[in-house]
Formats: sequence, structure tokens, C-alpha cells
Amino acid sequence: MKAIGITSTAILSLLLGIAVPAYAQHEEQGEKQDHSEQQQQGKHEQAKPEKQQHAQPQQLDQQRPPEQSKPSHQAQQQDRNTEQQHAQQQRQQDRNKEQQQAQKQQDRSKQQQQGQQQQERNKQEQQRAQQQQQDQNKQQQQRVQQQQQDQNRQQQQHAQQQQQDQNRQQQQERVSQQRQQELIQQQQQRLTQYRQQVDQEQARARQQTVELQQQNRRSQYRFQENYLERQRQQQMAFRNDRHHDYQRDPYYYTAPSYRYYRGGSYYETNEYGADMLRQAVNHGYEEGFHTGEADRQDHWRSDYQDSYVYQDANYGYSGYYLAQDDYNYYFREGFRRGYQDGYSSHYEYGRYSNGSYSILDAILSQVLGFQSLR
Repeated sequence: MKAIGITSTAILSLLLGIAVPAYAQHEEQGEKQDHSEQQQQGKHEQAKPEKQQHAQPQQLDQQRPPEQSKPSHQAQQQDRNTEQQHAQQQRQQDRNKEQQQAQKQQDRSKQQQQGQQQQERNKQEQQRAQQQQQDQNKQQQQRVQQQQQDQNRQQQQHAQQQQQDQNRQQQQERVSQQRQQELIQQQQQRLTQYRQQVDQEQARARQQTVELQQQNRRSQYRFQENYLERQRQQQMAFRNDRHHDYQRDPYYYTAPSYRYYRGGSYYETNEYGADMLRQAVNHGYEEGFHTGEADRQDHWRSDYQDSYVYQDANYGYSGYYLAQDDYNYYFREGFRRGYQDGYSSHYEYGRYSNGSYSILDAILSQVLGFQSLR
């Protein structure tokens, strides 16, 4: 039994060993056959759509009109023309944009320039206003200083005059009563003529002032205005002296003490007349100095005879003690020398002291040439 079982088992194993490889081989062949069939079927199916796809364009080409089957030369030319037009339009837009930007930049530059010009005009206007204000302030200060100087000078002269009068009353000889009356009558006539002439000179002074403005001589214009104002105040003071006491005035009863030479003739005067001649020279020098200085500041040519002050030559003259011709002559002698010093900014004939200009004593003696009669 045991042997039969072993034998049965061996036979069964042998059968199984033969059957398994055969079955495996058969299965492998079946798989290969199935795979081959699938490949052929896939190729057939793939070929079929390709044929269908190839057939479809042909059908579309057959159905499409001749114009749409292939782009024509005219359509290509139109496309190129369209592209060129687009390019030209783009370039034109770029140019327009650049021009607009350039115009905007130009407008901004123009606005900036106009703004700068306006600022410059405002600055110049402000400077002119400041200069005018400074000129007015300076003129006012000069007027006040000049008035103060005139008052101080008059006070000093008055004090000196009083002292001199006291000394002369004790020492000097008196003229006769007849001569005294003659001098008083001459004085009254001379005073009347002088005051009439002053009224006539005002028109000429206004004309001269207008000419200075037209010539743009600002410094000379300011000085002449100051001169006319001082002269006007001085004349008002002289006119208020309507009750002059000739009988007690020592000039009219004091005998001559000096002799001087002018215009080919000799003239005599006393100490009071000599003082008036000295004042004429000094007044002339001071006014001449300011006139020359103004012409220099205006860059005007040197010409002292063209000045109204030189032509007038009456500043400081009251109509008393001297003939107007005498006063005018010596005023101009001082003026000419003062003008030269003021125009050259160099003190050759005079000096500056205590706020005023005066001629040197040596030059004063040379100009007057007094000869003592005693």
C-alpha cells in the first residue's frame, strides 16, 4: 500500500510537471496572439482617423471659395500697407508727443523767465523807491544841518558883530551928518531895486530847475532845490526887517577904513562893509564847492559859469552895506575857486571845518586886496 501510494504520487507529480509548462507555453502564445491583434487593430484605427483627417481638408479645400484657399498678393499688399500706416501713425504720434513735451518745456522756461524778469523789475522798483527815500532823507538832513549851521553862524557873527561894534564905537571916527544921510538914501534905493530883482529871478530859477530835470542831473537838481529853499527863507527874514534903524546903525556913520580895487576903479568901505565882502567870498566858496561836487557826482562836464548859483550870486546878500555889483563880484570869485575844489575833490583854495566850507585866509586876502586907510 505504501508502495502504491508512493507510485501514485510520483505519477501525479510527473503529470503535473508536464502539464504546467505546456499550459504556460500555451498561455504565452495566447497573450502574444492577443497583443498582436490589438496592435493591428490599433494601427488600423490610427490609420483610419488619419485618412479621415486627410480627407477633411481636401473636402474643405474643395468647399472653400478660390479666394480663401490661398492668400492673394493683393491681400498681402494691403496688410503691408496697413502695417506701414500703423507705423507712420505711431511715429507721428511720437513726434507730436515730443513736440508737446518740447512746447511744455518752452512754456515753463518762458514762465520762469517772465517770473525772473518780474522779480528783477520789482527789485529795481524797490531799489528806486529806496533810493528816492534815501535821497529825501538825506536832503532833509542836509536842510536841517544847513539851517542849524546857518543859525550857529549867525549867532556867532552876531556876537562878534556886537563886540566889534562896541570896540569901533570907541575908536572909529564918525562921518558928517550930511554924509550919513547920503549913505542912508543910497541904501534905501539900493534895497528897493534889489527886492524887485529878486522877484524877477524866481522865473529864471524855475526854468533852470526844469532843465536840470531834463538833463537827468539828479545831484545838481537836489542841490539847486536846497539852494533856492535856503535863499527863500533868507529873503523872508530880510523882508521882515522893515524897520531898520539907520540912525543907530554904525555902518552909516563910521568913516571908511579900507580901500579895494575892482574893475579898474578903487572903492572905499569901513569895517562893516569889509566884513560883508569877506562873507561874499566865503559864501561863494561854499556854494561853489557843493555845485562842483554835484556836477562830479552827475558825471557832468566842468562848467561853473553854467550854474544858476554862479549867475545869481546873491546868497547871503541882504541889500545892506554894499552895492549888489560888489557883492556879486566877490561871491563869484569865491564860487569859482570852491567849484574847482568840489569838482576835483581836493582842497586847494579852502578848507572844511565845523560843518562848513570856507576859503583860506591867504586866498581871501589875495582876492580882496584890502589896503588900510589908517
